[in-house]
Amino acid sequence: MVHHSGSIQSFKQQKGMHTSISEILKEKTLKPSRRSLPCLAQSQTHPLNLNHFLSVPLTPEPKAEVQVLKQNISTSCSLLPPQTAEEAKDRFVEESEASTYPARADESFLIQKPVIRAKSEVRADSLRGKTPVGSSGLLFRDGKKRIDYILVYKKSSPQVEKRCTFEKNLRAEGLMLEKEPSLTNNDIMFVKIHAPWDTLCKYAEQMNIRMPFRKKCYFTDWKSKTLGSRFHLRCRQIKSWLPRNPMKLDKEALPDLEETDCYTAPFSRARMHHFTINNRQTFFSNSTRSRIVHHVLQRTKYEDGKSKMGINRLLGNGTYEAAFPPHEGGYKSRHPIKTHGAQNHRHLLYERWARWGIWYKYQPLDLIRRYFGEKIGLYFAWLGWYTGMLIPAALVGLFVFLYGLFTMDSSQVSKEICEANTTIMCPMCVENCQPWTLSDSCVFAKVTHLFDNGGTVFFAIFMAIWATVFLEFWKRRRAELTYDWDLIDWEEEEEELRPQFEAKYSRLERVNPISGKPEPFQPFTDKLSRLMVSVSGIFFMISLVLTAVFAVVVFRLIAMEKFASFDFEFLKKNLQFATSGTGVCINFMIIMSLNVVYEKIAYLLTNLEHPRTESEWENSFALKMFLFQFVNLNSSTFYIAFFLGRFAGRPGKYNKLFNRWRLEECHPSGCLIDLCLQMGVIMFFKQIWNNFMELGYPLLQNWWSRRKMKKGGGGGGGGGGGQNVENKAQLPQWDKDWNLQPMNAHGLVDEYLEMVLQFGFTTIFVAAFPLAPLLALLNNIIEIRLDAYKFVTQWRRPMPARATDIGIWHGILEGIGVLAVITNAFVIAITSDYIPRFVYAFKYGPCVDKGYHHEKCLQGYMNSSLSVFDMGEPRNGSHVQSIYCRYRDYRAPPWSPMPYDFTLQFWHVLAARLAFIIVFEHLVYGIKSFIAYLIPDMPKGLCDRMRREKYLMQEMMYEAELEHLQKERKKNGRRYHHEWP
Repeated sequence: MVHHSGSIQSFKQQKGMHTSISEILKEKTLKPSRRSLPCLAQSQTHPLNLNHFLSVPLTPEPKAEVQVLKQNISTSCSLLPPQTAEEAKDRFVEESEASTYPARADESFLIQKPVIRAKSEVRADSLRGKTPVGSSGLLFRDGKKRIDYILVYKKSSPQVEKRCTFEKNLRAEGLMLEKEPSLTNNDIMFVKIHAPWDTLCKYAEQMNIRMPFRKKCYFTDWKSKTLGSRFHLRCRQIKSWLPRNPMKLDKEALPDLEETDCYTAPFSRARMHHFTINNRQTFFSNSTRSRIVHHVLQRTKYEDGKSKMGINRLLGNGTYEAAFPPHEGGYKSRHPIKTHGAQNHRHLLYERWARWGIWYKYQPLDLIRRYFGEKIGLYFAWLGWYTGMLIPAALVGLFVFLYGLFTMDSSQVSKEICEANTTIMCPMCVENCQPWTLSDSCVFAKVTHLFDNGGTVFFAIFMAIWATVFLEFWKRRRAELTYDWDLIDWEEEEEELRPQFEAKYSRLERVNPISGKPEPFQPFTDKLSRLMVSVSGIFFMISLVLTAVFAVVVFRLIAMEKFASFDFEFLKKNLQFATSGTGVCINFMIIMSLNVVYEKIAYLLTNLEHPRTESEWENSFALKMFLFQFVNLNSSTFYIAFFLGRFAGRPGKYNKLFNRWRLEECHPSGCLIDLCLQMGVIMFFKQIWNNFMELGYPLLQNWWSRRKMKKGGGGGGGGGGGQNVENKAQLPQWDKDWNLQPMNAHGLVDEYLEMVLQFGFTTIFVAAFPLAPLLALLNNIIEIRLDAYKFVTQWRRPMPARATDIGIWHGILEGIGVLAVITNAFVIAITSDYIPRFVYAFKYGPCVDKGYHHEKCLQGYMNSSLSVFDMGEPRNGSHVQSIYCRYRDYRAPPWSPMPYDFTLQFWHVLAARLAFIIVFEHLVYGIKSFIAYLIPDMPKGLCDRMRREKYLMQEMMYEAELEHLQKERKKNGRRYHHEWP
């Protein structure tokens, strides 16, 4: 912002600013700040294929003749047949693009640093080796202009007129285009796009892109300089004695990541003298250039009409096959990176992030963010933080499991079940089932003790607190990342409208209360009606999920009767286990089948709502996908945890479904083993399936594309003949990228969804499955490298997008944390036998009057929890001899005055369960709220640095304006009004 000299002088007097930034630096001893975005785009930090532009001469060339030629070609293009028009356009591109939009060198805006430049060139040579830059396919034919974006289309496509108009409008916006045929498919053409300097500056200003400010500045951490200096010195001494952390990456391993001390400001052509422009070709990083070109592609028309614009619509109607920014070369090298350095950022990412050999290392988040953008960088930062926080949860869960394992043989309940050879249990089904002995379920009882022991309650409380600590500390970590990546003020200022929203509501406008500019507006009635249709669709799909769960329940009832009719003795002894196992497998197949349908329904409903911005679209789509898949994944688990065996009835009066199939009962040792089996099978197989779909499926697709390419059948999923390319290394980069798989159409929604559902499994029913955090930890260690390998090697480079947080997923995680407290309270109180054992030990056991409670106090618990039923009761007036069997319930025996009524112990257990739920929920919620209050969302040191930098930025802007006006005065030899003396 260019201030008037008089206003700046008065502003200076009001604020009491120093006349020089050097006076500020003399006040205190300062240390440099660590900022990621500033100066990373400078030439001294780029690999060789980017530093090559340092030596490119910037020679101006005429434009007038090109404009006339443009008009002649564009008018003649519509008069020729489609194929002839296309050939004419190609000839025009080849002859004129090299001389259009030259990068003019304005020496007044360039800061000459020969020493740094020489060092960067030497370093570039060490990174480069002897490979020519142009051979990698990253430049135009002239070997100078960088390729910022790639469009792919088929020559046989009938949409020639739309494509011709679209490309003409792209040139009118200032972009440069060059066409290249594919070497693997004769029907494929590539359109290479380059954004010249003037175009980059124009749209960088419109998009409010923050760029490195010319002045370097420092901040002061006052507390560390005064109170904590001795303490920090002593800590550094102790740390130097300790062995080096093997998880940290060597500084030599990441030569491109250098500490910088530059600040940034929104780019402005009027204030270009404020910014650090060492070289125009490298001032804007590759990701920034691609983002600018993508912005232009999204808002360029291809036909008359407000809705006829954007590359997304052209991709949808078949005008173009694909649109993507190119990778920065290959990810492998014949020479080791330690001796020859990295060829490019992609090679560096593969060697220091995507290789399996460095699975234990920290992620290079700054490099990930620079190559893929802040949005993907935040995803991997969150995934790494979540994985690290799983370590203590996995250790505690493993300890609880080992405690159950070591005490399994000494458990009083297990002993009583295993020694009950004479206890006859009632049949499990109506037909083809015989009475069985309680000792037959000895293995079930011991396995149940692994998960249902004294440590279950402690672990449930621990995981509820862990979820809160994880989310609160992630807020602090996110604040540090947004500060380092210069995203503090981005969200409110630079959120852009979706082209589809602009096209739909272009006739209705209102003034934006923030910017004061007119923008398209969606009426409330229209928004409400669309939202109601969307909500109706959501409830319909959820009802479909519940119908599928009901079908699985019916299958379990039928399967139990069929398995009982088999002659296989082992199957009859393990009837419940066989029924539960087959039911879980059938349920898993239904879950994975319905997920495919849910994705398409969620996509249609989200587009029906017409969200205003991309973030709103992603949040709406993510919420629908989460609701669908969460209900789909957990509905059967909720049934087993809270409904299985609760409405089965009793012997002689069983409840039947459709008056035919008897409802299931829980095992005498409890229903927790069924819940544990359900969670273990679904979690294990779902993680294997997800990993296969994320990596195995793209690998198969890319292998098939390479196979077709070798046979001359074309790559990238396209048809048509092509040249027989024996060596893939000879292909240009655009051909290699075309043969890769595109990123998911929904962006990172699938990646976040997988992890959030896993977080739900890890916290919601963790009382029933303490090993869930350990399985999640092992999966995430593999997931990070799988995703890294997929992004670097198997996918085309996604468009580098910006984001300040993980979006709606944070709210979903907080909701899961609240739900986890409720579900774990109910699992412990209702599903497990913790409360019945507790009531027996304190009220009915042998230790009631002795004042101490241990495992021996549960003697007789199994007999107390089993009721008696007379299988020989008189029927149809005939007397049958009494034959007694036992069943799991608290009911009076048949010889009592009120047979089969609930006993007093039943009501005691019920009251204890309700009291435990209330006490557990209030206690855990109180602890969670107290911890959330104690942990601030932003570190205090970061707040101080941000306030200090805001103050120093005002000083820098004032001094930069003063210096600029003084130069203008000397240059023009005259004084301005209201000018500083």
